[in-house]
Amino acid sequence: MKKVTIYTDGACSGNPGPGGWGAILEWNGIEKELHGGENPTTNNRMELTAVIVALETLKESCIVELYSDSKYVIDALTKGWLESWRKNGWRKADKKQVLNIDLWERLLPQLQRHEMHYHWVKGHAENEKNNRCDQMAVEESKKF
Repeated sequence: MKKVTIYTDGACSGNPGPGGWGAILEWNGIEKELHGGENPTTNNRMELTAVIVALETLKESCIVELYSDSKYVIDALTKGWLESWRKNGWRKADKKQVLNIDLWERLLPQLQRHEMHYHWVKGHAENEKNNRCDQMAVEESKKF
């Protein structure tokens, strides 16, 4: 299987408000940038959208090293929250409905298709690729 490294970030001006997302895919020394946005939206929706679109872009199953500064995304994937939410009818432990169900459901088949490895990075810090994703996300949010 090919090994692909993906960096993602989302941004939102207001929450909700105009938002954007950015992603960088790296494979075999080649980089591809993806970006988009919508209005109105939330920061968490943009963080999730960046991951989803990046994974959907892959034409075959891959080993994916995913880097994100979103605790919402990384914790849901590494701490078992996503699986618990799904099993509990998209309800959290406090019985409240999970937000962004449409995006989590869109993400699930991608997670099953790829061998995923998750990495949280500190936002607005020293990760050059995460900073570039943030720049793309902010630029997209300004289009609205």
